[in-house]
Amino acid sequence: MVRPVKTIGNPGSWLMQAFGDASHYAKDAAHEISGEARTDLKVKQIGVEDIGIALRKGASDFVALRTDVLFIAILYPIIGLFLSAIIFHRDLLHLIFPLISGFALLGPIAAIGLYEMSRRREKGERAGFRAAMGVMGSPAIGAVLIIGLGLVLMFITWMLTAYLIYTLTLGPEAPISVTSFLWDVFTTSAGWAMLVIGLAVGFVFAAATLATTIVSIPLLLHRHVGVSAAISTSLKVTRENPATVAAWAFIVVISLIVGMIPLFLGLIVVFPVLGHATWHLYRRAVE
Repeated sequence: MVRPVKTIGNPGSWLMQAFGDASHYAKDAAHEISGEARTDLKVKQIGVEDIGIALRKGASDFVALRTDVLFIAILYPIIGLFLSAIIFHRDLLHLIFPLISGFALLGPIAAIGLYEMSRRREKGERAGFRAAMGVMGSPAIGAVLIIGLGLVLMFITWMLTAYLIYTLTLGPEAPISVTSFLWDVFTTSAGWAMLVIGLAVGFVFAAATLATTIVSIPLLLHRHVGVSAAISTSLKVTRENPATVAAWAFIVVISLIVGMIPLFLGLIVVFPVLGHATWHLYRRAVE
C-alpha cells in the first residue's frame, strides 16, 4: 500500500486559507448582528397571569437544573460583593446604592446561559452546564454581545450620572462614614434633593433597559433575527403591554432587593429563577 506523502504547506497559501476562514466567520457574525427585516414577529397580549406562569416555569427550571445552575448563579453575587468591597475600600460610600441598583442593568446579559438552558429544556434536549456554556458558540452570540456592550455602557453612564448628582447636591467631598452619610441624606435638603433626582434618573435608566431587553436576548437565541429586530420587538412588547411590563419590573426590583439584602447571597436563588422566567415570559409574549 502506498502511503500518502505529507508535505508542509506553503506559508502564503496557509495565510490565504486562514484569511478566507476568518472572512467567512466574520460574514456569518455580521449577518447575525444585522439580521433580516422581519415583519412576521407578532407580539401577543400578556397579563399578570402570564407573569405567574413564567415564574412558576422559571422555578421549575431552577429546581430541575439547580446543580448546573448554581455555578452560574453564584458568580453574580460574588461580582456584586467584589464591586462593593472596592467602593468601600476607595471611600466611595456614596456610590453604594447606585452600584447595587445599577448592577441590575447587567442582569439580562448575565442570564444568557440561563435562557439557553430553558430553551433546550423546553425542547427536551440536554440542558446542563455544558448547554449554558455552549451558548458562546451560538450563531447569535455576536448580536447578543452587541446588546451586552450596550448594557455595560448603560451601567457606566448611570454610575457617572449618579456621581455627578452627588457632586451637585451633597458633594464634592466624600462622606466620612456610613452614619454621617445617611444623616446627611435624610436630614438635609441637599440629601433629599439627591434622593429625588437620583431616583427619577435611575427610573429612566431602568425603564430604558427593561424596554429594550425584556425579550430581545431570548429572541436572538431563538430566532436569530438581528439586533435591530430584537430590540424593536422588545419595545413593541413594552408598548403593547405597558401594565404587564410594569408589573414584571416591580417583581424583578423587589426580588433583587430581597436577594441583595443578605450580602447578595439571596441572588443565588433569585437570579436564576428570574433568568429562567424571562425566557418563558418571552415565549408567551412573542409568537
